[in-house]
Amino acid sequence: MKIILTHEVSGLGAAGDVVDVKDGYARNYLIPRKFAIRWTKGGEKDVEQIRRARKIHEIQTIEQANQVKAQLEGVKVRLAVRSGDAGRLFGSVTPADIASAIKASGGPEVDKRRIELTAPIKTLGAHETSVRLHPEVAAKVNIEVIAA
Repeated sequence: MKIILTHEVSGLGAAGDVVDVKDGYARNYLIPRKFAIRWTKGGEKDVEQIRRARKIHEIQTIEQANQVKAQLEGVKVRLAVRSGDAGRLFGSVTPADIASAIKASGGPEVDKRRIELTAPIKTLGAHETSVRLHPEVAAKVNIEVIAA
């Protein structure tokens, strides 16, 4: 099935790209979560709008990405969450929580969709995540999860 991505999807493409995917993946995952829309001849106009909006919000050059990377790696991020006695969290830490904690600790504003968690964060302590700033630049962010 031919679709137009409305958001960046890891391993598939960026917003505004027209890609071919399996029918079930498009119908059951991408379209219901508003990551994509069906491709039509009239949808080509939407592609240009999506690409223009993406250019406004994305980091344009590798130099800018490296500057933001230096800022991110210099920030100490502490995230206070509710937890049980054994250090297990009630739920898990989401990319949106991490993005707001980075902003609160004096770091640059980061889009939550750019934060890549390798595994869910469900315990207290130090954790490391990566932030994909540019296709060639990723920043490692150390997060300390503490009890609230």
